[in-house]
Amino acid sequence: MPFIPRQEPFTCEHCGASVEPLVSGSYRNHCPHCLYSKHVDDRGPGDRGSSCDSLMEPVGVDHRGAKGWMIVHRCVTCGKTITNKVAPDDDIAEISKLHPDYLK
Repeated sequence: MPFIPRQEPFTCEHCGASVEPLVSGSYRNHCPHCLYSKHVDDRGPGDRGSSCDSLMEPVGVDHRGAKGWMIVHRCVTCGKTITNKVAPDDDIAEISKLHPDYLK
């Protein structure tokens, strides 16, 4: 499934923050404050085909070569795991809770 670019503002259903799209040319898919995401995509990024529609909890951080730091999200309802690139304005303290070596 090809990537479907979407630049959409949203209100975080976990912490209530108003979240604006990134201006860096990248696409935001999680809250920069609490790092939670929402299970809206099914087969590929941007398809909005998931019927689950539950919150996705940040459960880890991983470094993936050329992609860089990735937040690991797990759906609180169905358990699906998805990785999302760390955004420039993500809360560093929240990321560090998931991976203490993030700043090193």
